[in-house]
Amino acid sequence: MPLLRKFAAAGLALLAAVPALAQDSHSLDLTINGSGISIGDSRMVHGLRLNYRDRELRKVDGVNATIWMPYEHPRGVVEGVALGLPLTGARRIDGLAAGIFGVGADETIRGIAIGEIGSGAGEDIVGLSIGGIGMGVGRDLRGIAIGGIGAGAGRDVEGLAIGGIGLGVGQDLHGIAIGGIGAGVGMDMTGAAIGGIGIGVGGSAKGLLIGGIGAGVGGDMEGISIGGVGVGTGGNMKGLSISGVGAGVGGDATGVQLAGIGIGVGGTSKWVTVAGLGVGASRIEGFAAATAVGAEQVRGVVFAPAYFRITKDGRMKGLNISAYNDVRGVQQGLAIGIFNRARVLDGFQLGLLNYAGNKSHAKLLPFFNYARR
Repeated sequence: MPLLRKFAAAGLALLAAVPALAQDSHSLDLTINGSGISIGDSRMVHGLRLNYRDRELRKVDGVNATIWMPYEHPRGVVEGVALGLPLTGARRIDGLAAGIFGVGADETIRGIAIGEIGSGAGEDIVGLSIGGIGMGVGRDLRGIAIGGIGAGAGRDVEGLAIGGIGLGVGQDLHGIAIGGIGAGVGMDMTGAAIGGIGIGVGGSAKGLLIGGIGAGVGGDMEGISIGGVGVGTGGNMKGLSISGVGAGVGGDATGVQLAGIGIGVGGTSKWVTVAGLGVGASRIEGFAAATAVGAEQVRGVVFAPAYFRITKDGRMKGLNISAYNDVRGVQQGLAIGIFNRARVLDGFQLGLLNYAGNKSHAKLLPFFNYARR
């Protein structure tokens, strides 16, 4: 009898320590001091929690497995693993979040988030986020984000972001952005941005831009920009620019510019500017070559097989070679061509016909002309 009483007392103690039903009657908890297994909509668990859809959840340290996304405005925090069969979510997830269809957090995901259809967070994602169709974050992404069709961040991206079709960054990019068809950055970019068809940056860019058809920057560009058809920079450009058809720079261009057809520079073009058909700039300093070249001021070397022009009251200082050198301002240096014309010549002309408008006599001469101001 004493032995029987001891067994009975031990059994009662065990039942007291492992309650079968949670106090809020929303779950079946097989736990000791909150640690163990909970089935249902329990509030706090250290261990394994299984539920259909969360409403009451406050915190899980361990594994939280659900069938559907939480009700609106979830308050729960998962530290560990959040599993969706097929969907799961919480207010905040720190660790691993995976869902057959998708995963989401109202606020932040820190760690790894993988959803066969989609993954996202209302505020920030820090770590790795993959969505089979799409990936989105309301504010900032720091890490790696991949969306099978599209990916987007409402504010900044620091790291790598890839969208199978498209990628959008609301504000700044510090890292690499790749869009299978297109990619866009709302403000500034530092790093690399690649779009299968096009890439656009609303502010300034430093690094590498590649657009299968076009690449454009609203502000300044510093680095390498490549466009299959065109490249455009609203501000100044420093570095290398390559375009299959044409390129345009609103401000100054310093570096090397190459285009299959034409290049236009609103300010000064420095160093090397080469296009198949035409080059136009307010001022050229360095080397420029195209079938036709026009500028207001030139200091350097220009090679234009068909036509070269300096606008009225402009100045050419250096060497210009063209079939027709049409200097409507001042020609300083040497002009070589078939017909060389200068309103004011302060140098030499070599060609079949050479005209210097500032000479008192023999303005038009064959083969050679010379004048000093």
